[in-house]
Amino acid sequence: MAKFKGMVVVNTERCKGCELCVVACPSDVLGMSQHANTKGYNYVYMKNEAACIGCAACGRVCPDGCLTIYREKL
Repeated sequence: MAKFKGMVVVNTERCKGCELCVVACPSDVLGMSQHANTKGYNYVYMKNEAACIGCAACGRVCPDGCLTIYREKL
């Protein structure tokens, strides 16, 4: 089975901090920032970058389309 490395890019200004992506991530990659965007929402960030496999589960559940997922075969 092939191994993959993933990367999640977050549009922090669009993120409303709903945490749906954090719950959906099977690899426990995402977490909530202690900082707020200009709208006052805490946004998601990659807290464990090395664990990301690029499965895009987070992107599929995001209601605001804040996440762009990249996947690279190792």
